[in-house]
Order: sequence, then C-alpha cells, then structure tokens
Amino acid sequence: MASTPEKKVKDAVKKILNAHSAYYFSPVTSGYGTSGVPDIVACVKGIFVGIETKAGKGKPTALQEKNLMSIMRTGGIAVLVNEHGIEAFKMFMDAGLPDEGMFIDLLKEK
Repeated sequence: MASTPEKKVKDAVKKILNAHSAYYFSPVTSGYGTSGVPDIVACVKGIFVGIETKAGKGKPTALQEKNLMSIMRTGGIAVLVNEHGIEAFKMFMDAGLPDEGMFIDLLKEK
C-alpha cells in the first residue's frame, strides 16, 4: 500500500516524537468523535502538544485552526507542519518546548 504525502509527514513527526520519548496518539474522528482535533496529540515532558500535519500547499480548515488556537490559549503547544517544515520541527523539539502556550506555524513551501 502506497504512503500518501501527508502520511509521510505524520511518520516523520512520529519519528521525532519517539526520539524525545514522547507519549502520542492519532485520534480517529468519526460520527461520535470531535471534528477538527489535530492529527497527532502528544505529551512531551509534561507539556500538551497538538500537531496538525499537511502535505504540499495544504492548509488547515477553520475548525482545525480553531482547535489549534484553543490549545495555545490554554497553555499547550499547537504545531502546524508540512514536509518542508519537518527539519524546523526537529530543531524546535531538540531545543526544548516552552512551558506556556505557543502556536508554531511550520507550513513552508520548497
């Protein structure tokens, strides 16, 4: 089964999270779930992190953006990343997470 471009981004993010011994999961939204939840929900050294992944020029929906802003406002770290922002995400993780809410937009074009 071929890997989609967005799955490749998710896999790269998970590899970085694993390197930092983070707890994470990918919520499945369905008829009974909450829509707009980030693709990856993580806890990194006690800090809540919501990560929305995109491929290419993909942009978050209004609901995804609303959820990311809610994460930031309540003290968590909200990350938006595509394949061109993976290295920046790795550098951000290596540098250490802030202990207060932050929105990190790593959507980049090549």
